[in-house]
Order: sequence, then C-alpha cells, then structure tokens
Amino acid sequence: MKLAYALLLAALAHHSFAAEFDGTKPLTLKGVVTKVEWQSPHIWIYVDVKEADGKITPWQCEGGAPNALTRQGWTRQTFTIGGEVTIEGWQAKDGTHTCNAKSWALADGRRVLAGSSAEAAK
Repeated sequence: MKLAYALLLAALAHHSFAAEFDGTKPLTLKGVVTKVEWQSPHIWIYVDVKEADGKITPWQCEGGAPNALTRQGWTRQTFTIGGEVTIEGWQAKDGTHTCNAKSWALADGRRVLAGSSAEAAK
C-alpha cells in the first residue's frame, strides 16, 4: 500500500508539458543566470531578464531530467551564475514568468538542448 501511495504522489508531482505550458506561446529570453537547480525530475534555471524599459524581470525555466542531460554531456557547471544565456521555449499557461526551455545558447556561443518535454506532448 505504501508503494502505491508513493507512486501516486510521484505521478501527481510530475506534470506533462500540455498541462502547464502553452505550445502556442513560444518565447525567447536573454538574461543573466542567477540560480541553477540540478535535481529530479527536471532542472530549473533562473534568469534575470532586462526589459526594454530597464526593469529586471526574474524568470524560471524548466529543462529536462538531470540524468538525461548528463548523458548528453551536461554538467552542473554548464551554466555559470552571472553568465549570460539566451533561452528559447514556451511560456506557462498561467502567464507567470515561467517557461519550458527548448534550448539554451550560452555566452560563448555553445548551444545546448534543454531536454524539453514539449516533444512528448505532440
């Protein structure tokens, strides 16, 4: 019974792309990395984006599972706190400053796939 309950909680905690993100609202963000959370089920990158009026807007962007990204050559050090990044992805349905990242372009020109769950939603 405990195992069934644990599996139910895990399923509820994990979400599908379509449940949280809007595939009709692609976006591109350019900003400075402020925090990286490298943990299951998805990594999160936090970025401060400077708007046209100079205002700073904090964003949080979800990536793929850490183990899948590690197999692609990612490490916890792929992003540098204070480093610039350009993110392509999709905005959250609730309109918050949350996105599901498709790819990241690092300041040195490297482009890394984010492991988005959007493809699974199609």
